[in-house]
Amino acid sequence: MELSFKAKKIEQSVTLMITAKAKELRAKGVDVVSFAAGEPDFNTPKNIIDAAKDAMDNGNTKYTQTSGIIELRKAICKKLKDDNGLLYDASQIVVSTGAKQSLANSFMAILNPGDEVIVPVPYWVSYPELIKLADGKPIFVNTGEENDYKYNVEALEKVVTSKSKAIILNNPNNPTGTVYNKEELEAISEFARKNDLIIISDEIYEKLTYDGKKHVSIASLGEDIKARTIVINGFSKTYAMTGWRVGYTASSTEIAKIMANIQSHMTSNTCSIAQYAALEALNGPQEDIYSMISEFELRRDYMYKELCSINSIKSIRPQGAFYIMVNIEDNIGKVINGETINTSLDFARLLLDIENVAVIPGEAFGLNTYIRLSYATSMEAIEKGISRIREFISKLK
Repeated sequence: MELSFKAKKIEQSVTLMITAKAKELRAKGVDVVSFAAGEPDFNTPKNIIDAAKDAMDNGNTKYTQTSGIIELRKAICKKLKDDNGLLYDASQIVVSTGAKQSLANSFMAILNPGDEVIVPVPYWVSYPELIKLADGKPIFVNTGEENDYKYNVEALEKVVTSKSKAIILNNPNNPTGTVYNKEELEAISEFARKNDLIIISDEIYEKLTYDGKKHVSIASLGEDIKARTIVINGFSKTYAMTGWRVGYTASSTEIAKIMANIQSHMTSNTCSIAQYAALEALNGPQEDIYSMISEFELRRDYMYKELCSINSIKSIRPQGAFYIMVNIEDNIGKVINGETINTSLDFARLLLDIENVAVIPGEAFGLNTYIRLSYATSMEAIEKGISRIREFISKLK
């Protein structure tokens, strides 16, 4: 029996694989420091948890509209207006089971077999696989250190073809933490307009910016750009709600309707209880967000400073999200415990096996000479983990 050719070509998520191995070791009593997980280590704020309990007590445990309860979609519209200067109707909002499903819905709604989607390198691990599942073709563009790992229009012009359908913009970026300014976004929007491209704007780390940087949504740059943009966002990162699985899209009415139809046959509505929790997240007090961001900034500063003090590695100083990309190129070819480090996966595997530190290999993001560290963990864990990384590198010959 031959199973799906398309499905068999999909790569396992390296991020989830490393995270799972770290959890398995911890369950065995091993003192593992994990820099792998892409989720805040803070608990969901109490008012949000209480809203979920109230939803259950009030009997809000039934099916909802596929695209989400109207109260939540209206609250999302208000958030987009207040925070981003974007005007949408509730009919243009589709609430999904996390931003990952929102992305999957988007690609299925816009792509036909062979359509090309421009993807920046480095990229979030699931972009290429979601595109392929929707019968599209990812076209990679190296953003490069010289461009602060942001799109360069000259590089974009070299890859655009008659089959180009969309371009992915991840701002702030996972894994580099780069943040686009308004002028850079205007250049990308002009490129999209000129080549009649749909913009998939992944803004899940929107609130997590540092050094006074302000997030700008590319959809806010004009009505034409807004009409060709699908805004992706959610509650996982901003409100420490990763396990609640609530994301959403804002798009044209036509695309929103198609996405809702797709979702109606895939998962139906997002968990009703989680939707009421998300409603409270938007309508309730926001102080917990700012204290979390402040703590992330302190951790970033400490981690970056300590990593910069280690010989043979170089780090990218992030402006957003909660990751630091570390260049390990000078360690490729070195040996430890009789094993040679040939790839970032080798480095990550041996670091976990020898020093019990979990990191994500850069090959998951298209940068094989890097590893990614998350500072969404305690300062104590950061101190311990970096000490172990320092020790690991000192043993390389």
